[in-house]
Amino acid sequence: MQPVERARRRIKLRELNILLAVAQRGSMAKAAADLAISQPAVSRAIADLEHALGLRLLDRNRNGIELTLCGRALVRRGLAIFDELTQGLQELEFLSDPMRGQLRIGSSESVAAGLLLAAIGRFAEQHPNIRLNVAQTVLSSTHYRELRERRIDLLLGWIPTPFAEDDLVVETILNEPRVVVAGRQSKWAKRTKLSLAELADEAWILPPPDTFPGTAAADLFRESGLGMPCTPITTLSIHLCCGLAASGHFVTLLPSSIMHFSGRAFSLKKLPVELPKTSAVSVAIVRLKGRTLSPAADLFIECVREASECLVGEGRTQRP
Repeated sequence: MQPVERARRRIKLRELNILLAVAQRGSMAKAAADLAISQPAVSRAIADLEHALGLRLLDRNRNGIELTLCGRALVRRGLAIFDELTQGLQELEFLSDPMRGQLRIGSSESVAAGLLLAAIGRFAEQHPNIRLNVAQTVLSSTHYRELRERRIDLLLGWIPTPFAEDDLVVETILNEPRVVVAGRQSKWAKRTKLSLAELADEAWILPPPDTFPGTAAADLFRESGLGMPCTPITTLSIHLCCGLAASGHFVTLLPSSIMHFSGRAFSLKKLPVELPKTSAVSVAIVRLKGRTLSPAADLFIECVREASECLVGEGRTQRP
């Protein structure tokens, strides 16, 4: 490789940006189309970058291009470079006009329908000109990918305990109990006392078993000394879950925040079922370690904290 100082002076952001586009699209032709430049211009930029570094970054073959080991390392750092540049520009935009900016949030649907709904309501009222882009994430083994690829600024969702992702920073906002829910017209809605065992033969709507919420639901029934109930429908869709439960033909489990903020709108009734204290799940703000958050992100996080204070009960985390 060329000496670091010399190579640093010769690398151009335009060339690095073209390399990132080629890596993301897997093709020089597709990258050229996305960037609205010619394919020879893309090829020339990559060649200039390789010459400046004295390293091969791409291997060309019949199937297209593939990043070399050096290419993958540069792309990984390049993503961070452009992300920090974007964050810096957004901060300048915010400093020039504190009422403007943008923020990208990831959230699972179960949190979006409760705590996030309340937090956005507060945030939009206080900062109406800051744009929010909310992406739905699935709580599975890959649900932190958006954070690591810097496609979102922060994630609000359930987290497992213990949390073992060393490259991520977690702020637990709420230890949220789950509750058993049915429609207001359900035969169970007028009961003043009810056990989980009495509902064992009901038709349940639960999350898919291969997801974190599904595993948590299975643990809850096991800790109650019960097997998994009949589940004619499994889904991660909160709207589908709530709509079907409201019909009175199903029972389901929901985070307590959904009932607190949206239960009346969904025509749902919390059933008087005492669940194990271990049924609570941790709701947290997750972000990439070492990544500078924008002022807009700091403002949004404060709104999330304020919204969580509205949730009373033994499941709430007390913050210092």
